[in-house]
This record gives sequence, C-alpha cells and structure tokens, in this order.
Amino acid sequence: MLQSLQKPITFAEFIKWKPDNKRYELHDGAIIEMPQPTGEHEDIVGFLSEKLTLEYVRINQPYSIPKTALVKSAESESAYSPDILLLNRSNLLNEPLWQKESTVTMGASIPLVIEVVSTNWRDDYYKKYGEYEGIGIPEYWIVDYLALGPRKFVGSPKQPTISIYYLVDGEYQVSQFRETDCIQSLIFPELSLTAEEIFQAVSI
Repeated sequence: MLQSLQKPITFAEFIKWKPDNKRYELHDGAIIEMPQPTGEHEDIVGFLSEKLTLEYVRINQPYSIPKTALVKSAESESAYSPDILLLNRSNLLNEPLWQKESTVTMGASIPLVIEVVSTNWRDDYYKKYGEYEGIGIPEYWIVDYLALGPRKFVGSPKQPTISIYYLVDGEYQVSQFRETDCIQSLIFPELSLTAEEIFQAVSI
C-alpha cells in the first residue's frame, strides 16, 4: 500500500516514523506498506533460511540472517526489507547505520539477498535488481515459485523459476534454475539443493 504523502521523505525521516509492528519499505522517498505474506511464501523463506544457516555454519563463515534489517541504497532514498538477507558480520563495524538503525549499505556486508516473488514482482525483477546491483551485492536470488514474472525470466509457458544474479565486473549476470536443476551459488559453491526441492517446501 502506498502511503499518501505530500512530498518524498528521506531515509532518516522514514526510520523515525516507521512503527515496529508492520513491515515497510522506502521506494524513492515513498513509504510502501508490505502485504502480509502467504503461508506458502513463508514456507519457502523458512526452508531457505534453514538451509543457508546450516551451510554457513558448516563452512564456518561469519554470517547471520537478521529478522528485520534493512538494505539501503546510497543512490536513492530507498530502503528494502528482503525476504532473506545474509549478513557478513565481520564488516558491520564499517556500516554507519547498523548500530542504531539495523541498516546496511555496503556490498561487502551483504554476500547474498533473496526475494521470494509475490504480487509486487516488478519490484523484485526490475527495481530491486537495479538497486542491489548498484549497492554491489555479490549474489541476488529471485525465487518465483508461482511463475508470476515475465516470460523472459520464467519461460513460455511460464513455470516456477529461480533466477540467480551474480555480480561480474560491477554488473549482474543471470542464470535460471527450474525443476531438477541444481542451484549454483558462488557464495555457497557446495550447497546441495535443487529448484524443485525449494518449490516443494510449500507442501512439507
């Protein structure tokens, strides 16, 4: 839901205003109330959070997955609350907004971010794609379990697809995974997981 405002607001104004009991994002100075996710959406988020946590613990990386932290773009008055945000804790001392606002702004602090697609799929495929690339986030997954995105991303006929963007020389390159394709992650190269296993999390 777009909040009616007379003028765009700054990130500082957004943080001061933002209540604790609802999830909001800031898109180019406009406050966006995020809809309550479906159970299927939360099933996938929970499944992936568990698998990634097990993997980063196994390989002894200084990572964590916070519950409500924000990712802020330095290029605009935008701040996002990803479905899954993987933090590199060793870089948080360099983050100027972390201690007081639990907000990260540097690609070095964010090895991986995941968005599970819902009705606002345009934000995930276009707006957040550009912002995350600009921040320098090394890896960005779009998990489109309902095949809501455009055919150039989910095929024709449309089918559930995971698009993984890898940062190469400052620009995202994409690989797509469907059905029994094994997920290929540069952050977690030994991760053993197929697209189908992720999509089937909704029925577990």
